[in-house]
Amino acid sequence: MTTEPATATVRTPRSRSRRTDQTPPAPALPADLDALLRRMRFPYLRAAAPDVLATARAQRWDPAEVLRVLLTEEVLGRDTAGRRTRRKAANFPTGKTFTTWRPEDSGIPAATQQGLTTLEWVGRAENLAIAGPSGTGKSHFVEALAHQAIDQDLRVAWFTLETLTSTVGRAKADGSVARTVARICRADLIVVDDIGMLPAGADAAEAFYRVVDAAYERRSIAVTSNIHPSGFDTIMPKTIATATVDRLLHHAHVITTKGDSHRLQQALAGHGVQALTS
Repeated sequence: MTTEPATATVRTPRSRSRRTDQTPPAPALPADLDALLRRMRFPYLRAAAPDVLATARAQRWDPAEVLRVLLTEEVLGRDTAGRRTRRKAANFPTGKTFTTWRPEDSGIPAATQQGLTTLEWVGRAENLAIAGPSGTGKSHFVEALAHQAIDQDLRVAWFTLETLTSTVGRAKADGSVARTVARICRADLIVVDDIGMLPAGADAAEAFYRVVDAAYERRSIAVTSNIHPSGFDTIMPKTIATATVDRLLHHAHVITTKGDSHRLQQALAGHGVQALTS
């Protein structure tokens, strides 16, 4: 009679580092099996197989359990690699996540923070607009949401208004604007950060409108700005600003932050730098 083990006893690639020097290495895979796994492009299964098979022999696993554990290793490995690729493609500015987020210091109501972190609004193709003074945590919160979206296997595209304008502008030069906007809108969440920090001309307004219009009711857009979206017509041409904001806010969660800059508060408290040593 065979016994079914708990999979937690398996030494996977993530747990091999805990081996002691006295632990004998698991036998290598036969060359023909290794070649088959390479040909099938199962790198994570192949890496885990020696340890899994050695444990399976020692504990007399059912063959179905061996197959289940090996395939789980491949799926987990591919998921991790996919998230790493999507994180790199998103082109995040700083890497800020909820690990360093202090919800009690934010002007965003706690219930709103909790609701947004579920990302249900992304599934409904709703938008998010956060406006408020510089340094009140707008970009940090949105970037943390974007990292969480990638952890849930969603795709994210991150821009400032300037980088978005540059991306669409290069596409205009070779006549590929429609393809470029379509590629941007493959992301589940499109972020345009720090709108209003610099004046926006006609090119910026056009680029922003093209993406908002293409994503309308299909993809989620999150924007941060030091001015409310209703005031975008003060930094870009009024006609196109009105059309853009109309689409942006139709299905949007609009949040206004208040208070002093967190960065300035830290600087005044002497926490912006490490103390100098003589």
